[in-house]
Amino acid sequence: MHAAEGPAWALALEHSSFADAMRSGVLLYPAVETTHILGFACLLGAILVLDARLLGLGRGLSPALLARLAIPIAAVGLVVAASAGVLLFVTEAAAYVRNPAFLLKQSLILVGLANIAIFHRLLMPTIDTWPIDRPPPRGARVAAGVSAAVWLSVVICGRLIAYV
Repeated sequence: MHAAEGPAWALALEHSSFADAMRSGVLLYPAVETTHILGFACLLGAILVLDARLLGLGRGLSPALLARLAIPIAAVGLVVAASAGVLLFVTEAAAYVRNPAFLLKQSLILVGLANIAIFHRLLMPTIDTWPIDRPPPRGARVAAGVSAAVWLSVVICGRLIAYV
């Protein structure tokens, strides 16, 4: 497929005045890209600390207290990264919808969001009862392993977008 080919909706986004401004501005694209990276840094940093605790590291730290600190930081990071990601997407929408690394990244984000929903629905209600000096329940450890693997893979796929 040629660079100018793609779904009509993607081409319309790519040829919008906002996309033109993003591509032609000296500071706009780098500012949005930096915001995307900072959002992901907050998401990944906070979630990996919590995942490490749920996987059994940091015994002596209350999983409940750590979750109360890490989850809001991760949530803000996710919102910032996703918002900036949408803005970056419009600059080359037709190419992104054909990029296997981008498509895998989006699929992994959906898996990560599903994992978050399952964790919050099934496991968070009992987090205050989890022991401080032992690993949390098996389901929490599984969710943490999935979380760490998925969100790290999202970052890797994001980096690969430029190369495939």
